[in-house]
Amino acid sequence: MNEELNIMQNKSIVLIDGVCHLCQGLIRFIIPRDPKAKFLFAPLQSEIAAKLMSEAGLQPGQLNTVVLLENGVYYTESAAVLRIARRLRWPWPVAYFFIIVPRPIRNILYRYIARNRYRWFGRDEQCLLPTPEIKQRFL
Repeated sequence: MNEELNIMQNKSIVLIDGVCHLCQGLIRFIIPRDPKAKFLFAPLQSEIAAKLMSEAGLQPGQLNTVVLLENGVYYTESAAVLRIARRLRWPWPVAYFFIIVPRPIRNILYRYIARNRYRWFGRDEQCLLPTPEIKQRFL
C-alpha cells in the first residue's frame, strides 16, 4: 500500500462505485480526455478507497457519490464532477462555469441521478476490471 501512496503524489484520485455502469462510463469518459494522466482511479469498494475515505472523515462504503481527492482536499457530488471537468482537455473545463450555481441546487440534480443510476444505467455483480491499456491508472 505504501507504493500506491507514493504513486498518488501529484495526482488527483477519483473514487467511484465500481459496479455502477454510469460510474464506469465516467472513467471511460475521463481517460481519453486526460492525456497527461492527471487522474488515478479506484472503486469505492476497494481497500485503498476505504482508507482514503476514513482519513477524510467520510463514511467508507458510501457508494452514492463520486469522491475526488485533489491536493489533499476531498470533494464529493457535483463539486467533484465539476472539478474533474475543469482539468480535462478542452472544451470540458467550460463546464466548471456551473460552480457558480449554489451547491445545494447543483446537488439536488446530482442526488437525483445518483439515486436512479442503477435503474437507468445498470450495474455489475463485481467491480470494473481495467483493461491492460488503462490498468496503470488504477490504484
